[in-house]
Amino acid sequence: MTQYHVSASAGSPAGNGSETDPFLSIGQAAAVARAGDEVIVHAGTYRESVDPRYGGESETNRIVYRAAEGEPRPVITGAERVDTWVPEGDGVWRAVIPNAFFGEYNPYVETVFGDWTVYPDPRVEVRHLGDVYLNGKSFYEVSSLDKVRAPERWDTGRDAATEAVVPLLDPDATVNVWYCETNAENTTIWANFHDADPNVENVEINVRETCFYPSRPFVNYITVHGFELCRAACPYTPPTADQVGLIGPHWSRGWVIEDNVIHDAKCSAISLGKEISTGDNDSTRTHRKSGYQYQKEAVYKALHAGWEKGVVGGHIVRNNVIFDCGQNGVVGHMGCAFSLIEGNHIYRIGTKREFFGWEVASIKMHAAVDTVVRGNRVHDSVLGMWLDWQAQGTIVDANVFYRNTRDVMTEVTHGPLTFMNNVFASEFSFDDYAQGAAFVNNLFAGRLRHTQVLDRSTPYHFPHSTAPAGEAFVYGGDDRFVNNLFMAVEGEVPSDRTQNAVGSVSVTDAGTSCFEDYPRSLAEYEQRIEEAGLGDEELYRNILQPMMLASNTYLNGAKAASRETDAVACAEAGTLSLRETDDELWIMLALPDAARGATGSVVSTVDLGQPRIVEEYFEQPDGSPIVVNRDMVGDLRGKESARGPLAVYPSGEVLIWSSAHLE
Repeated sequence: MTQYHVSASAGSPAGNGSETDPFLSIGQAAAVARAGDEVIVHAGTYRESVDPRYGGESETNRIVYRAAEGEPRPVITGAERVDTWVPEGDGVWRAVIPNAFFGEYNPYVETVFGDWTVYPDPRVEVRHLGDVYLNGKSFYEVSSLDKVRAPERWDTGRDAATEAVVPLLDPDATVNVWYCETNAENTTIWANFHDADPNVENVEINVRETCFYPSRPFVNYITVHGFELCRAACPYTPPTADQVGLIGPHWSRGWVIEDNVIHDAKCSAISLGKEISTGDNDSTRTHRKSGYQYQKEAVYKALHAGWEKGVVGGHIVRNNVIFDCGQNGVVGHMGCAFSLIEGNHIYRIGTKREFFGWEVASIKMHAAVDTVVRGNRVHDSVLGMWLDWQAQGTIVDANVFYRNTRDVMTEVTHGPLTFMNNVFASEFSFDDYAQGAAFVNNLFAGRLRHTQVLDRSTPYHFPHSTAPAGEAFVYGGDDRFVNNLFMAVEGEVPSDRTQNAVGSVSVTDAGTSCFEDYPRSLAEYEQRIEEAGLGDEELYRNILQPMMLASNTYLNGAKAASRETDAVACAEAGTLSLRETDDELWIMLALPDAARGATGSVVSTVDLGQPRIVEEYFEQPDGSPIVVNRDMVGDLRGKESARGPLAVYPSGEVLIWSSAHLE
């Protein structure tokens, strides 16, 4: 093993990478590091895009890039400082930058573009991939120079997914905005700095597309540990695109991205997504086929580009802090399969609302086959997590979602998909456009929406494999709700970070009453099909799928469907509150005696059966059984334990998330 050292303060372009003669840039080390080598990066700011030339050979013979111990985090940034601003009056300054400054990639020419973008309409208005930062804080792009001279104050907007009116900006805040124009020689940026002098303060602009991203696929087994990575002009990443992120493996296997602080990606922070050969926004570019059709084609093309276990995927994204990104904290189509997303703190994703598309969420994954999402804290985002297309064998365990416009959405996937020991604390807890899920020992504080999708037939796979076994529509249902706590908590969301109650909900949408007319077993479903008479596909579209409902508790008006085994509905109210710091999150539940005393038995694979379409058991990625015998904080459940995410509910607070929990 060779150790290479990199130092922004003591390194040299002619250095040999030793501790006494370090490299100046990480790129110098990335050009020579081979399997088994370690690159130690010392404190400093590295204005570069690291493009590792080589990868490791196995889990135990990888290339490790890590921050030097005992020093401040090294910063890898896609931005450059600009101190050549010329004042134009009333807080407006102008910077004229030669296009050669940007090289082959000019973020003030490149725009937010791609399939399923909704706002802005590129025929009317564009948003560029560039940005302007004053002392680390990003500005808002506006569509004309007049709007730079007279910034509009706007404090509400409409969320395109829910039609809800949402806050955009603090109405008392100063609105910092910018605008750009580009010709053959120069890029000109105007920005309103109000009372600040941009030539004195730290003003930066986006320059590079990525911070740490190989230019070619199959650069395998790399670890990136302990950095701050920020301010990259990465593009919009729908599942039909070349999914480039601020950092990512680029269609490789076995990466570990851990203990980093990642922020201000224009679109996506960590990309575990697909590469360009399987398509790149072809619907928007050609208008020849729908995005749905191109996405389906991408799946089959990817099978010819190495999409299988042991070749692509199998990454670990662990214990990172990710915030202030325009589209995603973690994104991935197919390349996210067989991965672990664990212990991350993700917040303020998509909340600038400068642009919007149907791919915006803190965690947005397609084809997360046998992927585990565990112990993450996700809040203050437009959507906490969105599991789309082929979330088969996916396990979502012991996460907490709160103060999101919506907590979690599942879409056009057939299962098996297991949610256990999670807290969904926002007023819109779960948006279900899928089927074949098991919900075991979760807390739903808000409303649920359940929908069929009968116009998109999507693939499913042989168990624990990427090999397609067939395609099907989403008929709705075929879910299991066991040992959950539905609270329908009412109240406003305070802004004080130490007094976080959950939001108000429409109690008619909380609970399982929407499944009233569904059969309660596969046998009952099959009987209804038989009684419907002759026919084929139309019978399965018209007959509701089976639902397993057992041992759930309902508070504050949350309603249960009839014929549920051991349902407990409490007339007395219960309350839920959250208290947080940057590093820890506590929950306090005040429950009536009937709810506190309600118990359920330990649920395992044998209790959950198989989703009707896929016919795969709810089990671990390695094929071993799931046994929900521990709660979200790791405490052992007895033969009978409390319903919801905790094995017992004490009178005081419970620490449910800590940044130190993986150390």
